[in-house]
Amino acid sequence: MNIYPVVLCGGSGTRLWPMSRGGYPKQYLKLTGDQTLVQQTVLRLRGIARAADPIVITNDEQRFVVAEQLRQSGVTPSSIVLEPYSRNTAPAIAVAALVAMRQSPDALLLVLPSDHLIANEAAFVHAVDAAAPVAADGHLVTFGIQPTEPHTGYGYIRRGEALGTGGRVHAVAAFVEKPDLRTAEQFLADGRFVWNSGMFMLKASAYMDELRIHQPDIARQAEASVELAERDNDFLRLHKASFADCPNVSVDYAVMEKTARAAVIVTNELGWNDIGSWEALAKVSEQDDFGNVAIGDVLAESVTNSYMRAEHRMVAAIGLDNVVIVETADAVLVAHRDRVQDVKKIVERLNASGRRESVTHRREQRPWGSYEGIDQGDRFQVKRIIVNSGAQLSLQMHHHRAEHWIVVKGTAIVTNGDEEIMLSENQSTYIPLGVTHRLRNPGRIPLELIEVQSGAYLGEDDIVRFEDTYGRTKGA
Repeated sequence: MNIYPVVLCGGSGTRLWPMSRGGYPKQYLKLTGDQTLVQQTVLRLRGIARAADPIVITNDEQRFVVAEQLRQSGVTPSSIVLEPYSRNTAPAIAVAALVAMRQSPDALLLVLPSDHLIANEAAFVHAVDAAAPVAADGHLVTFGIQPTEPHTGYGYIRRGEALGTGGRVHAVAAFVEKPDLRTAEQFLADGRFVWNSGMFMLKASAYMDELRIHQPDIARQAEASVELAERDNDFLRLHKASFADCPNVSVDYAVMEKTARAAVIVTNELGWNDIGSWEALAKVSEQDDFGNVAIGDVLAESVTNSYMRAEHRMVAAIGLDNVVIVETADAVLVAHRDRVQDVKKIVERLNASGRRESVTHRREQRPWGSYEGIDQGDRFQVKRIIVNSGAQLSLQMHHHRAEHWIVVKGTAIVTNGDEEIMLSENQSTYIPLGVTHRLRNPGRIPLELIEVQSGAYLGEDDIVRFEDTYGRTKGA
């Protein structure tokens, strides 16, 4: 019986702002090493026997980021499923179950958030091995983490009676919402409560059977959205109208809290952390003799117990204790470590005022590479564009702006109206307003160029596409 890993790539990108953004949440960041969290998640699967290629659930906006990060990791997903709307974990797992059962009616799903840290991969594989026969027997298994502190940011599970011998598998007595500190302390002292990790192993058919009993609307709409889904290059696009009618419900509420089949595997060796705040990340990062974590170009004088991260510029800190400082190209966060959960209030204010710093970075990823804003003013803006080897932009034109392209590295093939020209380093071309054009990198190294736009309107929606390798109709 094959195990089908399901990697959930959702998230709003609020808790680790300003590095994490709405369109680029934390699973795509290198927070704890040389690989992003989603890359760590898929590479962790290599040690699992009988593991099929993963099923990835994401959305339209993040599809190319997911695909590129998996490609860099050497992992080929069996499917990248695109949700047209965010509908929580119960519908997402239902869709994955239906996709997996097309390949194997007896498929086992290993459901994993893409943004969690697991330091002990051997213990993770051991836990999956222990869960597989329990799930194959029809139980819906969740992984519980033995608590090490009275944490108020996690949901809890109260263990019931043991199932079988060995004491690692228990029936679920109750799911408990995030407690206050006093209640969390009572849970820790009680010994029967474990953290709810949000990881599951379940037989796809068993999950759908339970869903039809407890949440028939989700089962029905998920089935319709998969049945009417369309293949778009490497992506499976769920049927928009069908998925829109799915209730927005978590798997815990939809099924796990209602079924008698729920079981929990208790694990206490995973080195698990959901990295739900800058404080959580500081705790799992390597600290110096003063209790500091310093990443990037950081100069600290008389600073203690602080997390300091510089992504683009030097950060200097003097005479501080117990603070978080995070610098990005367009925003800097300074907060007391006891108040980092309130970063969501800053994101809410940014969203309310319509500012983009809560949604996108100055450097934005595209399927062909990336672009980064360097400067802008009245009727002009300057961008640094990187085009991956062998990639090309769409054949397009603009109604409101002209463009100058200056190649600084690599080779470009430029379609400019009826002409096609090759440009090398230090060469440039001018694209007049209204002229059809395209940029392609024929070389083996990334193409880098500076683009100067000028015109009355410089928004990214001023693009008319005639041909596009990536199936896009609007946007950059």
